[in-house]
Amino acid sequence: MTEPWVPSLRELERRRVRRQQRARSILVSSLAIALVFAGLATVVVSSPGWDRFQATFFDWHHAKESFPEIRDGFWLNVKLFLICEVAILVLGLAVALARTARSPLLAPFRVLAVGYVDLFRGVPTVLLILMLGFGVPALNLQGLTDDRYVWAGVALVLSYGAYVAEVFRAGIDSIHPSQVASAEALALSRAQTLRFVVVPQAVRRVAPPLLNDFISLQKDTALVSVVAVFDAVFAARDYTGYTFNYTPYVVVSVFFIAITIPLARFTDWLGRRALERERAGAR
Repeated sequence: MTEPWVPSLRELERRRVRRQQRARSILVSSLAIALVFAGLATVVVSSPGWDRFQATFFDWHHAKESFPEIRDGFWLNVKLFLICEVAILVLGLAVALARTARSPLLAPFRVLAVGYVDLFRGVPTVLLILMLGFGVPALNLQGLTDDRYVWAGVALVLSYGAYVAEVFRAGIDSIHPSQVASAEALALSRAQTLRFVVVPQAVRRVAPPLLNDFISLQKDTALVSVVAVFDAVFAARDYTGYTFNYTPYVVVSVFFIAITIPLARFTDWLGRRALERERAGAR
């Protein structure tokens, strides 16, 4: 029976030196961050217009008064984000699969997919929301809703679906041809190869960029306010129009930050984990 490994005195000394260096690095970086932020705060607070700026953007009374309506409006933004996210994933994957299809019979779908991506990536999202939010209800088409909230959501799905489709396509194209050849050697059809071999790997690879797109989507739900949908931004703008105080915009920003920052940190963690997995596989 072998004896358990015991680090030597030199190894223990190396570990002690590494701990000291790590602690020194953390201390220096913390001091540098504190000094920079303290300097910025001093510059802002000591500026001549600070009192007026504080009263206009950081008034506690107006923050409390506008909070209930902004909270209710922000829930509308969150619901829109969750609904659109699912629709965008389905649409983006379908368009990506259409663009990577090889069958001659699917050529019309490839052309439509290319045209869709080129068109909706070229039109700014805010213009698309304006055109659908005001344009479709103005047509008075039978059987279609005239709810601007619905059409603003459709505009977001169409716009972000084009970007997500390209992310999915990049993930599909990144799969090595040997994976497809192996699947064909196992007598899998093209559809089975995509379903069981290509798409699962592609989705895992593009998960971090997809989350980045959805972080942007969460912020862009605020654009629905341009078609008079009573979301958080519209509630803040409505309050500001009566009081001429811009504190509600700061309150809205805090709501969005409370969601986007955790999503961003989760995206970073997911990217690091994927990189570590690839490095471990390379060894």
